[in-house]
Amino acid sequence: MWGLERLPQEVEDEEEEEEEEEPEPPLPLVPRGPRCAPLPPPSTGLQMDSAEKTTNRSEHKSRKFLKSLIRKQPHDLLLVIGTGVSAAVAPGIRALRSWRSCIEAVLEAAEQLEVLHPGDVAEFRKKVKKDRDLLVVAHDLIRKMSPDSGMLPGMPRGAVYSMERRRDLELAPSSAQERTGDTKPNFFQDCLMEVFDNLEQHIQNPTVLQSILTLMERGTMVLTTNYDNLLEIFGQQQNKPMESLDLKDKTKVLQWARGHMKYGVLHIHGLYTDPCGMVLDPSGYKDVTQDPEVMEVLQNLYRTKSFLFVGCGETLRDQIFQALFLYSVQDKVDLEHFMVVLKENEDHFFKHQADMLLHGIKVVSYGDCFDYFPEYVQDLATQICKQRSPDADRVDSTTLLGNACQDCAKRKLGEYSIDVPKRIRQSDPDDSGGS
Repeated sequence: MWGLERLPQEVEDEEEEEEEEEPEPPLPLVPRGPRCAPLPPPSTGLQMDSAEKTTNRSEHKSRKFLKSLIRKQPHDLLLVIGTGVSAAVAPGIRALRSWRSCIEAVLEAAEQLEVLHPGDVAEFRKKVKKDRDLLVVAHDLIRKMSPDSGMLPGMPRGAVYSMERRRDLELAPSSAQERTGDTKPNFFQDCLMEVFDNLEQHIQNPTVLQSILTLMERGTMVLTTNYDNLLEIFGQQQNKPMESLDLKDKTKVLQWARGHMKYGVLHIHGLYTDPCGMVLDPSGYKDVTQDPEVMEVLQNLYRTKSFLFVGCGETLRDQIFQALFLYSVQDKVDLEHFMVVLKENEDHFFKHQADMLLHGIKVVSYGDCFDYFPEYVQDLATQICKQRSPDADRVDSTTLLGNACQDCAKRKLGEYSIDVPKRIRQSDPDDSGGS
């Protein structure tokens, strides 16, 4: 492990060579963000060369991009953005960091607003810590704070939750309609409004958002599992006609999936500004999965586009994403998708890489520190956008050919009856010395 001070032997060697030069003071630790190791101190001689080579090799490796990815045209990509994007853009909002953080923030808001019994708050906090499927916890929390929770007079606190856990979520009689249609007022909406209040004021690092907008300008489609609309807010600040949509609006979903909404962002879980459209489990979007027209266009995207997962942790375990794409598309191994992740542990990373390759997803790392994420996305977007479209050459040649054909047509009509012969005589070598 690198120390923060120079080795004593190195200082003695320098004093012998240059007696007038004083040894350098200890180098301070350079902060590089969470989970970042300190930079190695400079050394002398061969050790310095070795250290520089190691550092340069590490930095160079972190900036290597798969050719199969950067040679994709922007319009061939579909960007899937997760909580990592929001966390990088607005690090001050704890709820944007992960699903766990979001649920914890909602519980804190519910406690402060006094819209959930303290005993229920404590119960859900325990479940957030121990339950693996946080989407189920979020789903139960929403139902607990909704008017259709099924609470009967005299029923003890906590009975609703235990009853709901015994139900088959797919057969819930009214939850699907109420989460995807016009719902009754619920306290969950108020908690989300509290958690995501004044989002635009919390944008601290828009680098990732600008990179995404650059890709969208060139035809990249975007869907997200996030509740927030940071991308839309930033895009509107850049005078882009951004539009948010969710799965409950069939017309807009079809337009987006067919590429007719250049600046549309599909929120497959819904948006915090419209809790009525929130969907957390398969029972909440039966109208989508049972609609052959909608499912066909969505599945066709997974067959024809290269999905690029950015800032996504558990997206592939997400029930909604699985139902829309993974479970419904056959021969996924033949597809080519990409996922950018943090490499915290090498063994885990390479195992994850091998597992995802079986699903046609190439996993690549932006580094071992989250601070590297924004710059990596920026560099990646730059590499993709600077690729020349193969259609450009065809367009250029077609344009030239089209102009030539127009000239031919004009000559036939006699529009160039005077100028054309002069041009021909000037450019024809036979005419210049023949007569």
